[in-house]
Amino acid sequence: MTKHPPGALAALRDLCTPAGPPVPLFAHARRPFVRRLPYLLAWLFLIILLPTSTMVLGKDYGMQSDVALVVALGQTVPLLVAVRRPLLAWAVAFVFDVVGAAVLLAGPLPEDRPWPFPPMEIIGMLVLLLALALRERPRTLVAAWLLTAAAGAVFQGMAPEHARGTWVVLVVIGGLFLLVGAALRERGDARRALAEQETISEAERAHRTLLEERARIARELHDVVAHHMSVITVQADSAPYRIEGLPDAAREEFGAIAATARESLTEMRRLLGVLRSAETGGERAPQPELGRLPQLVEATVRAGVPVELTMPPTDAALPPAVDLSAYRIVQEALANVVRHAPGAATRVSVSADPHGTGLMVLVVNAAPPRADVPPLETGGTGHGLVGMRERVRLLGGTLDTGPLPGGGFRVAARLPFTTEEESSSA
Repeated sequence: MTKHPPGALAALRDLCTPAGPPVPLFAHARRPFVRRLPYLLAWLFLIILLPTSTMVLGKDYGMQSDVALVVALGQTVPLLVAVRRPLLAWAVAFVFDVVGAAVLLAGPLPEDRPWPFPPMEIIGMLVLLLALALRERPRTLVAAWLLTAAAGAVFQGMAPEHARGTWVVLVVIGGLFLLVGAALRERGDARRALAEQETISEAERAHRTLLEERARIARELHDVVAHHMSVITVQADSAPYRIEGLPDAAREEFGAIAATARESLTEMRRLLGVLRSAETGGERAPQPELGRLPQLVEATVRAGVPVELTMPPTDAALPPAVDLSAYRIVQEALANVVRHAPGAATRVSVSADPHGTGLMVLVVNAAPPRADVPPLETGGTGHGLVGMRERVRLLGGTLDTGPLPGGGFRVAARLPFTTEEESSSA
């Protein structure tokens, strides 16, 4: 049968357990100097306190030189350990402080020297208490403070004639150090948690933006595909009435095509129907096309952006997805110009590529004419560029965006008329 430890033993074990892994103090600091600062301070105090404690304990307090060296080492070497394990360092130094006070009490103690804690021991213990506060939990800090106060009170009761009240100074200043260190630790933990939350929020925001753009593209493509599926269904249903002399096998085949198309259309609407949310109002309006670019450019000019449109007339019908995506890319690019570079001269060009296998879309804007005019948006969410990339990716095209050397921005997209799967199947 398993025996659980009593409550007091479990609490003691919890107090003796470090709050975290032995990571150096200030290890999360951005500046390298701040990360090295605990080591520099530990070595500095060690170099100062070790010879001072050895000399003072031996000459001023009459302690044997060998014993004085051992006690001084036990009180100062933990300063180096405190960089990674402040709880262990404080415990070792506290034990040697108590041992040193007991050894001094056992011998002829000078009347004019502070006891039970000489000044150099107080300095070392204050440094260790500050390091302890920067790492450990509040209950551990309270336990360390109470032990320090209890040790001083016990020695005060054992030899009140030798006590000079230095332990009270250690307790008071040590308590202040613990409060300051704990406040600094809480502040650092809060800043790190906030930075981590901001990083997570930024990733979630980018992912949500991508999903929103994909949902909008899916809604638009749903309209295109639904139109074609509806045409297939109508043609298959009406074929037996439009074509005379069809054999029964052909009639059955047309019926099967119509049924399959109707079932596919139903399943597609059921799958993508959730994308037509109440907020968008179902987006029942006809989807825009390149033929409406002049109206878009005119609206942009009225917004204060001079735009030059180059779009050679053509009678060739574009694939619906290419037509829609080209319009949306120009629309997003012009919206970005209005938001981030108000008044900048912009050139829009839409043409077929040299091989006639795709559509080239180019939107180039210069730097704003007046540097003192602030942009309407300085940061933005990146919805425009994300939407462009998704549209081009779905069509198997290419997109090139980026700032220009002399100022301004460039958006260049190539939208193929057929995807690789369609070309291979053909």
